[in-house]
Amino acid sequence: MKIALFLPNWLGDLAMATPTLRALRKHFGSDAKLVGIMRPYLAEVLGGTDWLTEQWFFDPRARDRRLRSLALARRMRRERFDLAVLLTNSLRTALVARMAGIPRRVGYVRYGRGPLLTDRLEPPRDGRRIKVTPVVFTYLALAEAVGCPPESPRLELATTEEDERSADLVWERLGLRGEGRVVLLNCSGAYGGAKLWPVERFARLARLVVERLNHDVLVICGPGERQLARDIVQQSGAERVFSMADQPLGLGTAKACIRRGGLMVSTDSGPKHVAAALDKPLVGLHGPFLPEQSYNPTQRAERLILDLDCAGCGKRVCPLGHHRCMRDLDVETVYAAVVRLLEQERKSRAA
Repeated sequence: MKIALFLPNWLGDLAMATPTLRALRKHFGSDAKLVGIMRPYLAEVLGGTDWLTEQWFFDPRARDRRLRSLALARRMRRERFDLAVLLTNSLRTALVARMAGIPRRVGYVRYGRGPLLTDRLEPPRDGRRIKVTPVVFTYLALAEAVGCPPESPRLELATTEEDERSADLVWERLGLRGEGRVVLLNCSGAYGGAKLWPVERFARLARLVVERLNHDVLVICGPGERQLARDIVQQSGAERVFSMADQPLGLGTAKACIRRGGLMVSTDSGPKHVAAALDKPLVGLHGPFLPEQSYNPTQRAERLILDLDCAGCGKRVCPLGHHRCMRDLDVETVYAAVVRLLEQERKSRAA
């Protein structure tokens, strides 16, 4: 059995797809060839796991024509896949699967691609509008559609020896403590500025964690958030606040650093799902997107969102110009959630 899996294009969505990958491997067995078709920048995310037989890279806008749609369709046709499972909702991926001659193509009916699919799943709806549903369950429904039994929604990622060696160097360079005595702050928001919590709030939270809780703070970041991370460290004014801004920023290193932390405070972006997949408790800061969309019942989490009429607008930039959903979320509220989760973890370890 040869199965092509069109994987999500975003870090957090790929983490939320891991229960589906686990379900497919369990159901089709070790002899099945599962090929994950994914963006090149996500190559390290699934390192240390064994669900996929191969990873093929696909980027329709890449300069390298070997990564584009036509080249992928030709390669897939040569492989003679039996089944394609489309976790992406794009018209393009359905067209590529059809061009590749894959006899069974399973995905959601979105963006006019229904005629290109053989097994069509309708997204849950509330009247005419698509219902907000946890992404992990929409992915798992695809696995069930091809015969997989119900699977736990528990996210799951792993690290490699190389990832851990890289994290060892980060811990050594920065002088971070072990035994979970590091609180991770994630200030990223690749989707848009509306997801961001103000830098000065992160900085004050970092100072409170160091001074009141006697924990170190590590601000993680991607290449586009280096300066934000540096600003948080500088504005905190605390000696035990550090950042990844001048450390290796590969996703493998990030996974290993997150695995060593005791807790994460994060905006609604990819690293928070990595934390969930590494079994780390989370304080989630929500505004433009409701917590229900990324909800996972297996994670120990406090999901903070203000009771505003405009919350959950889904916009990249605040359409009202005030950004209250994030700006009005005060530091003491977030700090209190950190304290509660750390206490729960302490009691859990002592039990």
